[in-house]
Amino acid sequence: QVQLVESGGGLVQAGGSLRLSCTASGSISSINTMGWYRQAPGKQRELVASITNGGGTNYADSLKGRFTISTDNAQNTVYLQMGSLKPEDTGVYYCYLRRSPLTPRYWGQGTQVTVSS
Repeated sequence: QVQLVESGGGLVQAGGSLRLSCTASGSISSINTMGWYRQAPGKQRELVASITNGGGTNYADSLKGRFTISTDNAQNTVYLQMGSLKPEDTGVYYCYLRRSPLTPRYWGQGTQVTVSS
């Protein structure tokens, strides 16, 4: 089994910054991809960003330039640095991990991000 524990969410004013962290533990002998999704109230879960074990990154087009994903492979941790936050960034942010491109995602419990105007 894989466990993912997120931290770093909270309440921030528009224009502010937050950094989310997610640490993986358990059966993680191989990790292909880690990343973040988010879900706003009443909306579907959407991809925020992902990063492969080779360092390749992928971002939602609307977030490029404001969010940065990175990893500390030694600590099995993925980070999401969020800047110039907007009220529409409010939602629950979920970390995920995939052992390979064809295996299901493991999910964290989610961390709430609230951006006030």
